[in-house]
Order: sequence, then structure tokens, then C-alpha cells
Amino acid sequence: MKHKNIPVFIPHLGCPNDCVFCNQRKITEHLEFREEEVKNTIDEATATLLDGDDAEIAFFGGSFTGIDRDLMIRLLSLGKSYMDKGAVSSLRCSTRPDYINEEILDILQKYGVKTIELGIQSTDDKVLQACRRGHTAAQSYDAMRMIKEHGFDFIGQMMTGLPEASAQSEIKTAEDICRYADGARIYPIVVFRDTELAFMAESGAYTPYTSDELIRRTAEVKKVFIKHGVPTIRVGLQANEGLTGGDEIACGGYDEATGEKCDALIYYDIISELIKKTDGKSVVIAVPKGHISRAAGHKKENKARLRAEFGIKDVKFIEKDIPQYSAELCEQ
Repeated sequence: MKHKNIPVFIPHLGCPNDCVFCNQRKITEHLEFREEEVKNTIDEATATLLDGDDAEIAFFGGSFTGIDRDLMIRLLSLGKSYMDKGAVSSLRCSTRPDYINEEILDILQKYGVKTIELGIQSTDDKVLQACRRGHTAAQSYDAMRMIKEHGFDFIGQMMTGLPEASAQSEIKTAEDICRYADGARIYPIVVFRDTELAFMAESGAYTPYTSDELIRRTAEVKKVFIKHGVPTIRVGLQANEGLTGGDEIACGGYDEATGEKCDALIYYDIISELIKKTDGKSVVIAVPKGHISRAAGHKKENKARLRAEFGIKDVKFIEKDIPQYSAELCEQ
């Protein structure tokens, strides 16, 4: 069975805030949400589903539970109508911690929402204040707890490279999310043009990260989710999250292959520890099924780096039925 999201993008409606890193207000100036087009969007998507596909309607983009209440209920009611006729199995939405309360959760439950994604970004109040998030870490903790107490699946969204953030605060944020989460998204910072963060970088108030620095920080965060068995369902932005090309980026180390390079770095750390235990000139490493390209690295950079660092002649990867993000040293 293949899972598919049917995204309904609600551009920045419901969000009262203007975080320093966010370019959604600028995008929203050029996007008009048309409620009457939502049904067509869903109809077109459901028409492409194959037998056995498990689909859900996902209300993404703005802070869904902060939009006009009547509009929210109309959209939920429309979504539920597709559930009632068996076209989709559930609904999903994304929102902010300060737009979660008992009343809202009761409404979402009534209309068949299964999964709530929460834009936490950080659980360090110093970072939240520097980013002008408009909510506190305590509100995030309360929202996560309430979501799980109501029986929803919970996806925690966090960012790396934020102003005032450290590697330690990012790891703590991931640990905090793992207390409740069924999945996670990690968004390495992107410094968009015409945002407060871009002005901060220009003035020297914020120092942008290089691509390598961001990938390392993001890999360390993903390791936390791996350790706790929390799947990372995405690393980095998609086009419908405000990134349609390089022209929007003011500075910093954005890399389209961040997710791939993050996995490669995680595997490099795992494999290098194994290689330290051997003095062979060639090694054979077993990795999980489907993960050979991740272990070999972006453009096979891991293989070249391992050969150079450890003075080995060759590294060969084979597949084995072992847990994801693990590796085993094999006899030749």
C-alpha cells in the first residue's frame, strides 16, 4: 500500500506572526487563496489514485487552526466528505503550538483529522525570542502533550541554524520532540531575501552557516530521532514551502541535496567506527536494504573519504536485512 498526501496549500492564513526567517508574507502577496478551488484540487488528486493507495488530505502552508473558524470548519467538512465516501482515509494539518487547545483538538477530532504537524522550531526560549516566534517553549510542551492525549499522530517540525541556537540546543529540541512524536521534519535554515534574517545577516547580527556546517548540525539532530526510533519524514524545504529556485536565497549554505548529504554523513560516522576495528586494505560493509547509495555518499564521496582517511584500498557495500542507519563489518 502506498501512502499519498493530497496537499491543500493555505498561504500564511491564520498566522499573526512574522518570524525573522519567514518569507511567507512576501509569497502570500502574490498568492490568493481561493476556497472554491479546493474541491477541484482534491478531485484532480483523487482521480490519480490507484487501487490500494492510502491517501490523506493535508492542509499545509499557514497555521491551519488559526484561520477563520468558519473557514476551517468548511475545509474540514469538505475533507471529511471524501473520507465518508472512501476516497481518502484521513486528514492532516499543520499549525503552531499557540493555536492548540482543547476546543480546537475536539473540532479536529470530530472531522477526522488523524495527524497534526506542529511547527516547534526550537524549545529554547532564547532562540524563540530571537526569531520572534511569538510563543514559548512551555506552549510547545503543552501542545505536544495535548495532541498525544487526544490520540492524534504527532509530527514535530524543527529547524537547525536559527539565531542564538547552538548544537546543544538543537539536540535538546530533538530530544524534547521525541518524548511525544510519531515522526519529525527537520528544516535547516534558509536565509530568504527580504526577510528580517537577511537584514540581520547583512548587518552582522546573524552569521550565516556554510552548507557543511548546516549538514553536520542537521545530521546530529537526525541521529537523535534515529536513536529514539522516530522517523524523519523530510529534511529540507519543498517548493510549496516557499522555495522555488535559488533566486529567493540571500546568503548562507542552502544545498538542494541536504537530505542526501545528511544521511551520507550519518553513515560515514557509523562506518568509520567499524573501519577503525580493522587493519585490512579492503573492507566489506553490510548496510540496510536500499541504503547502499546513502552509505556510499553523495556522488560516492564517502567511499573516497574513507579510502583517504584510513588508507584502505577499497570499500565495498552489500545489502543485508539489518535496521536502518546501521552497518556491519563483513568477512571477505
